[in-house]
Amino acid sequence: MLSTVIPIAFALVSLAFLLSFWRLLRGPDAPDRILALDTLYVNTIALLVLLGIHLGSAIYFEAALLIAMMGFVGTVALCKYLLRGDIIE
Repeated sequence: MLSTVIPIAFALVSLAFLLSFWRLLRGPDAPDRILALDTLYVNTIALLVLLGIHLGSAIYFEAALLIAMMGFVGTVALCKYLLRGDIIE
């Protein structure tokens, strides 16, 4: 069953990745672009987890965890910069 579901999931998550990237390029405002960047992190994590399941390797899960942490820190820093104009207080 996984041999059927994983390629379908790859296709759908890749489509979501491309749509998020399109929103990142064409977003009308900075908050829309930040949200698109955050969605790109989530889509990248999903692709890495799917690749790890497909290949049976645990290293992809660790890479997904690192991207999740860096994505969270990046999103918080960008939002703080948008709100206050300064990251470090």
